[in-house]
Amino acid sequence: MVRPQGLSDRAKLVVGLLSGNAELFLKVKNILEKAFGRVDFESGILDFKHTDYYRKELGDNLKRKFFSFERLLGIKDICKAKLRTVSIERRFSKNGRRTVNIDPGYVDLAKLVLFSTKDYSHRIYLANGIFAEVTLFFKDGAFRAWPWTYPDYKTNEYIAIFNHIRDIYRDQKRG
Repeated sequence: MVRPQGLSDRAKLVVGLLSGNAELFLKVKNILEKAFGRVDFESGILDFKHTDYYRKELGDNLKRKFFSFERLLGIKDICKAKLRTVSIERRFSKNGRRTVNIDPGYVDLAKLVLFSTKDYSHRIYLANGIFAEVTLFFKDGAFRAWPWTYPDYKTNEYIAIFNHIRDIYRDQKRG
């Protein structure tokens, strides 16, 4: 089988955390590192004011943090990471409500893909209740948004984070 140039079967796992309690970020990071290996990028804590979608479940004054992991994973393994993060979310739940939202995905040279348990017109079903969407695409030296890209992922701040993670991945691939 001939692979298109730039396509790899191994990609960089990225995880976004969202919570009203930023103290949970370190606890979740430690669990994620046990599962996926050493973190090689950690964003600062970002304000999340792009939608009220999570307010009822996670509370007010939501914060976001991103991580990427040094060890590259096969795409099928990253899909399985979503199942693992759902389990971690349940560990931190209180009274049947999540206290942290954990969104895994991957960066490769061409795109950022996020995984979800929710179907929508632009998502593709993978397996075990997991869907994938290409959230950002790389063109002319930077990531770009699609019409369906979440509002926060369209911001220059997030794009800069994913461009940086892509640079880390590119350097790893050159290795």
